[in-house]
Formats: sequence, structure tokens, C-alpha cells
Amino acid sequence: MPTATVRRRLKRIERFVPRPPAGTLTTVIDASGVNAVRIAVDAARRDRCVLYFHGGAYTIGSAELLQDFTWRIGAAARACVLYFDYRLAPEHPFPAALEDAVTIYRTLVQEFDPRRIAFVGDSAGGGLALATLYKLRDEGLALPAAVVAVSPWTDLALTGPSLKLNAAVDPMLNVAILPALAKAYLGGADPRNHYASPLYGDASGLPPTLIHVGSDRACRMPGTSSRAFCRRAATPSRASAPSCSSGCEHIHSWLLHNHGPCSVVSRRVTKDRAASSPPPLAG
Repeated sequence: MPTATVRRRLKRIERFVPRPPAGTLTTVIDASGVNAVRIAVDAARRDRCVLYFHGGAYTIGSAELLQDFTWRIGAAARACVLYFDYRLAPEHPFPAALEDAVTIYRTLVQEFDPRRIAFVGDSAGGGLALATLYKLRDEGLALPAAVVAVSPWTDLALTGPSLKLNAAVDPMLNVAILPALAKAYLGGADPRNHYASPLYGDASGLPPTLIHVGSDRACRMPGTSSRAFCRRAATPSRASAPSCSSGCEHIHSWLLHNHGPCSVVSRRVTKDRAASSPPPLAG
């Protein structure tokens, strides 16, 4: 299905997504040219922020589709959440999304102490969050306190064994279209470039990292790779692979949060985020 068609259909769904609870302050902002939305629940502290990297294979995504989810992260972390619209492929291939992520972070650290910032990303957004950490580290910028990557897409070279092992059991992802999606994002770049595929990078010196993956996900980060990644990152780091029991597949199942067979897991994952935040953010 063409990307434009998918976007139009998702646009129609947005009005059905439940709104955040009363008292939640939602503010649309322009962060150095990158469109963003700040979500602050009543319990959010003014000195801490979660930067949210949305998923969607680098081709789709909107704040409205996630508005029943992002506020829950803020409630669990007692922090404001900043969702941002990075440029999408195929119109804007790699490294456009990465550039926007770095831009939004540079804007964010003008207001927040990096030690009070955490990254959270799902699917492609999880991969982008990890890639952004590489870029920030390599440019010598102060890193955030922690990162949570949920079902991160970390290998655009598509070499993982789960692509074959879970192709028939993952109800959300059509493995057959992944090469086209990867090609659209890469725009000719090397699929093993660590800024596009974090699996191939060196995680040394990165902040505490929590990786959640579903056991049935078709393009999941292998458990051995996720554990190795977190071991190379700064301690204390924790990899959870898989975080869902058999039957939970991709991030989309628990983005719905209160619906479907993984609703209990979705609540647990949200609570895990708050529990796993390092002292500088949680204090």
C-alpha cells in the first residue's frame, strides 16, 4: 500500500483516539524549526522531560495517534513529555530524521539539565533514539540520563533470524514490505551505518539503557545483541529481552494500552519505565 494512502487512513483514525485526562496541558511548539508537542499532566515536574521518538517505519506518525499514550509516560515518570515530528521518508531520507532529533535535543537542553532528560522511543523511533545517542556522543554533547527503546528497529540491513522465525506469528508486521521501507529511509545509505542501524555501532559510554522486545516480533533485536548493547553502555544498564510473554508481538499491541491481549503487559512496561529511571531523573 502506498505511503500516502496509509497516512490518509491513519489521519481518519486520529479523531477516535481518546484524549488525555482533564488537567493535561498540551502545547504545540516550534523547536528550532521542528514541530513538537509538549504534554504535561498535573503530576509532571517542571525540571524533568521525556523526549519521545515515535515509530512508524520512518514514514508515518503523528502526535494525535499517540495522545492516549504519551500522557501515560508523563504520569509514570512525573515529567513532561516532548513529542516531535521528525521529517519522514521517502520524501526526507536518512539522515533527515537524525538531524531533526539532534536539533530538538539541542533546543531541549537549553531548558532542561541533560541529567533530567530521558529518551523513549518505539519501533523505528527506538532505533532513532539509540542512533541519536551515538550522534550526540560523537559530537561531544552532554547525554541524557537514560534511554528506553521499545521494540527498536536497529538493523535496516535486515539480517536478524526473527525475520524468518517470526514472520508467520507477528500479526502487525508484514516482513515482505520491510526491504522497501528500509530502502525508502536509507535513500542509498549503507544499511550498516550505525547512525541508521544502531545494532552495528559501539554503545560504549551511552547512558543507562532499557530495551523491551516482544517474543513474537518479526524484526526484533536479538536478545544476545540487546544484552551486549546494554553491557557496552554505561552501568547500571538493563536489557529486557523479551519483555513480553509469547503472544505479544510488536509495539503497536500495547500502544493501545487498554485494549487487546497485551493490555496488562502495556501497563507493566509503563511502570517499568518509572522504576528503571536512574536517580538523576527520578530524584
